[in-house]
Amino acid sequence: MSEYGLVTGTAAIGSAGPIAFGPEGILFLADNAAARVFAVDIADPGPAAGAEPFDLENVDAHVASFLGCDADDVSIRDLAVHPTSHNVYLSVQRGRGDAAQAVLVRIDRLDASVSDVSLADVPLASVDIADAPAEDDERLDTTLPQGNEGEEFKIGERTIRILRQPIRTATITDMAYIDGALLVAGLSNEEFSSKLRRIPFPFTDEIDSNNLEIFHVSHGKWETAAPIRTFVPYDGGRSVLASYTCTPVVHFELSALKAGGKVVGRTVAELGAMNMPLDMVSFTEGGEEHLLVANSTHGLIKIACRDIDAQPALTEPKEPIGVPRETEDLKGITRLANLNGKHVLALQSADGRKHLRSLKTASL
Repeated sequence: MSEYGLVTGTAAIGSAGPIAFGPEGILFLADNAAARVFAVDIADPGPAAGAEPFDLENVDAHVASFLGCDADDVSIRDLAVHPTSHNVYLSVQRGRGDAAQAVLVRIDRLDASVSDVSLADVPLASVDIADAPAEDDERLDTTLPQGNEGEEFKIGERTIRILRQPIRTATITDMAYIDGALLVAGLSNEEFSSKLRRIPFPFTDEIDSNNLEIFHVSHGKWETAAPIRTFVPYDGGRSVLASYTCTPVVHFELSALKAGGKVVGRTVAELGAMNMPLDMVSFTEGGEEHLLVANSTHGLIKIACRDIDAQPALTEPKEPIGVPRETEDLKGITRLANLNGKHVLALQSADGRKHLRSLKTASL
């Protein structure tokens, strides 16, 4: 792994955040508490996998049993599937508040066994997010949480929960590796705080950081402070599709990313107010590419990418609007990852527990 600049060290993770795989099975881990991204050779032990599905009921209870805590003390912040073995990696927060601990666990696809992934004395590299919000930045990031965090509000006939946290907790909201660079979405210390950063890998200090501006349909205005909540590479890595709270879907051309510049996205869909995107993946079935959007209000949303390509930018406050979409009868999905060419792996909440379930792409 020396070609990637990895040297033996310890990744002291202060907060469980987004994770994403890069080249040669290297795992990127975001730590918002430290405003840092680690690249770690996790030395996955599994053999190469095929196109088999993987399912595990009560995954939160399995992880809790391994960690020696109650299932309610386990918060699964993200998941990623190893590109070769298809073992499942979970970014987990154990406990709440100041006592919370960040843990990386592996679930073996062959026997569903749970193990911890040591981050001590392993080949790694790291990069700091220099323009991260300061720890004493008084601005707040507002989300619609899953579970009992935050405060309950009644808006019309709907009751929702709203969680307000320091914006440093949203320094890194999502990550993806594309063509020799790690794309990192989140917030910065600037007034126009929404950012998309391109970090060369192997890591260098030359981070291209771009301010983002989008038209938010349900809010009826142009915005520069709302962070991307989740995004996915698109069009062979030449662009990304991103989504924001209340819930625009926006297309960004990566060729427009210039160091220190502003990029204006093309809003292509509005998926509803008082809704939060939780994760996105794309898959190809029958020669057609599709986008899946997990969200807090509706079932799993499916959009044909050919409709995205043909959609003019939305710049008027109307709702719902934009590309056609299908809403699958699959609620409670909070995380998504491509498992193989035939299945998407979903983390789904049901009956008070969380489950890993394979969704056959031909049936979506």
